[in-house]
Amino acid sequence: MNIKYRDLKPENILLNDEGNVKIVDFGVCKIDENPDEKSDTFVGTAEYIAPEMILGSGHTKNVDLWSLGILLFEMMAGYPPYSDEDKNFANIQKLIIQN
Repeated sequence: MNIKYRDLKPENILLNDEGNVKIVDFGVCKIDENPDEKSDTFVGTAEYIAPEMILGSGHTKNVDLWSLGILLFEMMAGYPPYSDEDKNFANIQKLIIQN
């Protein structure tokens, strides 16, 4: 659908009366008119933000795949892999530096 959602997290996923998954809060979404064009807006929730967004190197809708992976990890483990209480992205920055 060429939309960058950019804020996928448990709080934005609801179930309706029939048990169907609904995504809510499209406040930071961006319609991706040119899928190859990178955005440089810094939005999202600390534990789910992709490394390229932190680096400020521009991002595509692939940031949503990163958030989906973090979400799936949290659903299985019960906690996000890069939890950061200070919200300074130190844990994700360590991952960037290692690679």
